[in-house]
Amino acid sequence: MSNEQVSTAVVVHAIIDGERVRTEKQYARENPANISEIVGYGPVNTREDAIRAIEAAERAFPAWAATSIDERIQRMERAIARLKEATPEITQLLCREHGKPLYDAGGEMFVAIMWMEYACAMAKEVLKEKVVEHDHGKSIITNDPLGVVAAIFPWNYPIALSTIKIAPALLAGNTIVLKPSPFAPLAVSQAIEMMAEEFPKGVINMVHGETDVGIELTTNPKIAKIAFTGGTNTGKQIMRAASDTLKNITLELGGNDAAIVLPEFDVNDERAMRRFVVSNFLTTGQICMIAKRMYVHRSIFDKFVEKYIEAANKWIRVGDAFHPDVTVGPVNNTAQFNYVKSLVEDAERKGAKVIKLGKVLDPDQMSKGYFLQPTLVLGADPNAPIVVEEQFGPTVPIVPYDDVEEAIALVNDSIYGLTSSVWGDQEHAVQVARRIQAGTTMINTAAVQGLDVRFPFGGFKQSGIGREYGEEGLLAYTEKHVINIPDML
Repeated sequence: MSNEQVSTAVVVHAIIDGERVRTEKQYARENPANISEIVGYGPVNTREDAIRAIEAAERAFPAWAATSIDERIQRMERAIARLKEATPEITQLLCREHGKPLYDAGGEMFVAIMWMEYACAMAKEVLKEKVVEHDHGKSIITNDPLGVVAAIFPWNYPIALSTIKIAPALLAGNTIVLKPSPFAPLAVSQAIEMMAEEFPKGVINMVHGETDVGIELTTNPKIAKIAFTGGTNTGKQIMRAASDTLKNITLELGGNDAAIVLPEFDVNDERAMRRFVVSNFLTTGQICMIAKRMYVHRSIFDKFVEKYIEAANKWIRVGDAFHPDVTVGPVNNTAQFNYVKSLVEDAERKGAKVIKLGKVLDPDQMSKGYFLQPTLVLGADPNAPIVVEEQFGPTVPIVPYDDVEEAIALVNDSIYGLTSSVWGDQEHAVQVARRIQAGTTMINTAAVQGLDVRFPFGGFKQSGIGREYGEEGLLAYTEKHVINIPDML
């Protein structure tokens, strides 16, 4: 289906207590590949709307918490079936509003559904109560739901980063109020509305809006938990807002994820080089867990750069999301476009070499949207902003190092610690990986290519608090309740 065939503007609504809520004000979402096109409109909800959504979730909580785990799973499986059926429609809309290519949007849907199915498969075993008999009697340990969850998620992977919260929260017996980003609100709103229809009224609620809505979701005393994915500075604000009522929080925040290339790495391995390029430029580099800075041993540095450029020029095709050959689309929004551009210009101004990568399929289109041709940055100072800051865009610096101790120190000298990768002989790479301060370290791969939803995901240091995915991601929406029954005889 072409872009022209799906150009009708979409209107999405808030969902409160099982009903669509229309608002006086709406905001427009443009197509980042063609900013003159309005893809759709989202509602501008008020603080009062947020309060109504929270109260609806609170009313629904007792009955939902008392619902059997079997019924919770059955309803979630019906929601998954709805998403599967609607995947072509959702994928098309996600491409238009986000800018990510069709294959990339399809991949996001695949990851979201894979996680939801895994959560359903493991929920009964993970959430079951445990009875421990001991010398003094016995104890029953249950995993109780927390109450109302506020889930706030960003624009880069809206389907995956909403369902990563919805599935465990609801399977554990909580109710939820969700807030999408205004930079990619349309496809995810349609998906959430479909899911909400498979649950009792008030179990899934959704509001859009500005700062006042976010403040209500993070300060209202009826909110038991905040699950947030986004920038570190916003995460700090949420943590402060949650402190007055000591809310349970899960924060998956920024990351300036590093890759270490060991001296024994085979630079002639074309498949590995392709994995490198994908790990840098998938979703136009707008992924929290993408490789954003690379440290390559000096003995192989020049050859690595040569082979990397060859691989990048083969894989990178810049253009509109609906072009079948495109692998890299536009940056999502004007603020991110300007920020990434400024980092590259700053590096070049300070003497770094900036190399454009890949092929632009339609040069005339570049000025119509937020397009930046991917770039490789060489010769940047290790302390330059393009190295130490999270670029979140289509550029990557490569920095040489002389020994592995130096590389480890450079990687760990960061306020972030989300993911990382080590490339080389497996045994050696694992030894190095053990010394990196990160929530996940991948060996000879990086980014989404190395993601496994069966295991916990989260960060060290200012990359967040808590874990998502895996058993821990489900238990994060529960509280341990111990019932002690002493033997009084």
